[in-house]
Amino acid sequence: MFPDFDYPARLDRLRSLMSDRGIDVALLSVGADLPYFTGYEAMPLERLTMLAVPRDAAALLVVPLLEAPRVVDRRGAFSVRAWGETEDPIGIVAEACGTAGAIAVANPTWAVFLLGLQAALPGASFSSATPLTRELRMRKEAEEIHWLRHAGAATDRVVARLGEVRFAGRPEREVAGDIAAMTVAEGHDLSTFTILASGPNSASPHHETGDRVLVEGDAIVLDFGGRAHGYHSDTTRTLHVGPPGERFADAFAVLEEAQAAGRAAVQPGIPAQEIDRATRAVIDAAGYGEYFIHRTGHGIGLEGHEHPYIVEGNDLPVETGMTFSIEPGIYIPGEFGMRIEDIVAVGADGVDELNRSNRKLRLVD
Repeated sequence: MFPDFDYPARLDRLRSLMSDRGIDVALLSVGADLPYFTGYEAMPLERLTMLAVPRDAAALLVVPLLEAPRVVDRRGAFSVRAWGETEDPIGIVAEACGTAGAIAVANPTWAVFLLGLQAALPGASFSSATPLTRELRMRKEAEEIHWLRHAGAATDRVVARLGEVRFAGRPEREVAGDIAAMTVAEGHDLSTFTILASGPNSASPHHETGDRVLVEGDAIVLDFGGRAHGYHSDTTRTLHVGPPGERFADAFAVLEEAQAAGRAAVQPGIPAQEIDRATRAVIDAAGYGEYFIHRTGHGIGLEGHEHPYIVEGNDLPVETGMTFSIEPGIYIPGEFGMRIEDIVAVGADGVDELNRSNRKLRLVD
C-alpha cells in the first residue's frame, strides 16, 4: 500500500505544467507515474489501465472491471470508469480526451495501446509525458524522503547482519537468497533484486548471480535492495573472502576516497555532472579511470532507477529534495571488481545520507 499523499495537489501541479507547455491531456498507464498521482499501481496486463488527466477537467481512471476492487481513491483525486470484457477501453479513453489536440503519454505505455489511441484520435499530436512527470517526481516531498530513509535503514540492518552469513564454499545464488530473505526480514515489503558477484564475476557490474562457488581470496560485490511502502532502497558493499592482496587493497582505498568525494560534492545548485566528475577525478588520478565504466549514480524513489542521473553531460542543477545514488566502481576484467553505493538526498546544507552502513571492506568467511 502506498502512503496517503496529497494526490489532488500532485494532479494540480501536473495540470499547471501541462498549461505551461501546451498539453491538453496527459495519459498515464503502467509504471510509476500512475501510483505517484493516484496511489494505485496497475498490473502490467493486456487489459488497459489508464489515467486520463485533462488540463481543465477532472481525472478519470479507466480500469478493467476485475481490477477495480483494488482501486482506493482516498482523496477524491479522480473518478473511476471500470470496463467489462466486451467493452472497448481505447474508445473510453479516447472519449475522455474529447477534442484534445496535444496529448502526452507516459513512456511505459504499451505500444499496442498507443497505436490504438493514435488511430482513435487521428487529429491529435502525441508526445512523451516524461518531461512533465519527472519535473514533479524527482523533487521529493518530505514524506517521500521519510520512506526512502526507512528503506535505506532496512538495508543498513542487512549489512550489519552479514557476519551471520557463510560465504565460502557456497554458490552465489544460495548466498544471494540469504541476503534477499534478510532484506524482507529487516523491513522491506519485498526484495527487488540481489546481485552477488564473486571472484572474476565481480568485474561485471550487473553480473547475473549464478552457480559459481565462492572460495578463499574472492572479491565480492554485493548490490541489493527492496521496496517498502512503494519506495526503493539500493546499496552496494564490497566484501572479500579472507584477506585481500595488496593490489586489491590499494584499489579499494582509491574507491573509498572517490565515493567520499562524490558525497561531499552534493550541494544544492551543483550540476549533476559535477558530482560524477568528483568521483571520477579521484579514480582517474590513481590510474584506474579506464576501469570505471558507468555513471556515478541514478535517481531513486518509486522506481529503482529514475531521474536525475548523475552522469557527464547532465548539467541539471540538483535541488533540495532530489534523491540519488553515489556509486563509483572499479572493474578489472578477469580479476576483480568493487563498488560502494549509498543513497543520498540533497539537503539544504549539503548531502543527507539515507543509508549509513559501514563502507569499509568487509572480510567474510
